[in-house]
Amino acid sequence: MSDQTSIPADPELDPTASYATDQSVIRRLSGLLRATAGTRTTYAPATGQPIADLPLSSPDDVLTAVRTARKTQASWKRVPLDERAAILLRYHDLVLDHRHELVDLVIRESGKARKQAFEEVAHVALTARYYGRKAHELLDPQRKLGMFPVLTRAEQRFVPKGVVGIISPWNYPLSMAMADGLPAVLAGNTVVHKPDSQTPLTALRAIELLYDAGLPREAWLPVNGEGATVGGAIIQNTDYICFTGSTKTGRLVAQQAAERLIGFSLELGGKNPMLVLRDADVQRAAEGAVRACFASAGQLCVSMERLYVADQVYDAFVTAFIARVNKLKLSAGTGWDVDMGSLISKAQLETVTRHVDDARAKGAVVLAGGKARPEIGPLFYEPTVLSGVTPAMECFDHETFGPVVSIYRFSDESEAIQRANEGEYGLNASVYTRDTRRGRAVAAQLVAGTVNVNEGYAATFGSIDTPMGGMRSSGVGRRQGVEGLRRYVDPQAIATQRLLPIAASHGLSDQTYAEVMTGALRVLKKLGRA
Repeated sequence: MSDQTSIPADPELDPTASYATDQSVIRRLSGLLRATAGTRTTYAPATGQPIADLPLSSPDDVLTAVRTARKTQASWKRVPLDERAAILLRYHDLVLDHRHELVDLVIRESGKARKQAFEEVAHVALTARYYGRKAHELLDPQRKLGMFPVLTRAEQRFVPKGVVGIISPWNYPLSMAMADGLPAVLAGNTVVHKPDSQTPLTALRAIELLYDAGLPREAWLPVNGEGATVGGAIIQNTDYICFTGSTKTGRLVAQQAAERLIGFSLELGGKNPMLVLRDADVQRAAEGAVRACFASAGQLCVSMERLYVADQVYDAFVTAFIARVNKLKLSAGTGWDVDMGSLISKAQLETVTRHVDDARAKGAVVLAGGKARPEIGPLFYEPTVLSGVTPAMECFDHETFGPVVSIYRFSDESEAIQRANEGEYGLNASVYTRDTRRGRAVAAQLVAGTVNVNEGYAATFGSIDTPMGGMRSSGVGRRQGVEGLRRYVDPQAIATQRLLPIAASHGLSDQTYAEVMTGALRVLKKLGRA
């Protein structure tokens, strides 16, 4: 940032001297917040330019928001499902209509490249359309097998949890802000939402568009502030928690939610592996690895940080991969020609620098990258490829969450699978092979909530009908698919008994009733009934 004690800087020469966003827009979006606890300035990570002075929320503001949301939920859950679904389908169109504006906000707040920012727009639109179309299939009451044919009618209904608390991250400020909440409101819940305090504007504009689509303003209430205060207040007052962030913080969220006996879903960290098998198309694998490792400057929970490459293609793959990495364009620009943008913060830059310097000092070889690029922007770091990484190095099994990947050679496929499964994480994985059936067989042996064959992360990320989430320390619960909606409802069983009670009657003794029941159970088994 510029020295506030010096002569005022010229905005034409110093990007930190003026605001990056129209302040009338800031004032409008600020008005959506429940916030009375001062202000905080946010900055564009790619340039250091100030973006906005935004009001901060207090725990009391959160409590007020939750009370409002709870009152609204009593009526919102009674709105016909067709009307709720129609809001999501209108939102699909609005998100696409405003895609350029939303992409610009994502770039400004997160520092990522335009092509990766657009992924967020597409993901939110896909999510809105999927749940809008699937509403009745996922939420209508379902007939179930009763205890006895004809005599027992059983059904399952889906009761909304109430007020859902969403704590979304900075790395996908549009996608992770909205994709988790859309099924929640469709199911009849209301939402109190804390976007990350580094990237709140993107979420606020996306929420405003949801209001334009027809959602009542009191059904999705945003608050703003640090996780320790605002996030904690959300956990203490809502009926379900959806959190995306680090494993360390996720454990704290789980503990607090468990104390209140409320449900939660957590998408947490990963140290994701890619396997390039001996029959892989080397050029396709190299291109896919570049996207999988360096999209959003590696600040993506599902990005690849470990590459395991078969002996037979190792040299050719490394040559092709490094050539592509060296051609990547790093820039603070906002055009489609930028391949990789900035890291989000000084703390993230320090982590990346520490991991690379530690590996280099302990004998790792830097095949590409390996240094910060302050001449591009204050938080830029080159896409970096390391070989010779050992367990003694911090980046071996600790998540870097930056543009750093370690590459390893393997000769035995079963050993590569075992190495890929080592460690505490299990979020995402990738397999490259010309034989897709074999690729799926290998994928089934990997301990990861999502596995992509001949793709890094986008195939599962964009297939909204499939669940997405982590195993082991990478998370609890799932977003997307049936699971992504059903987490926000309590299943309720209703059974109606006709004609006869499930007890001795019509003069039968309890003993005779037990014998009759035994015979009936045997007959039902012979008839093939579950």
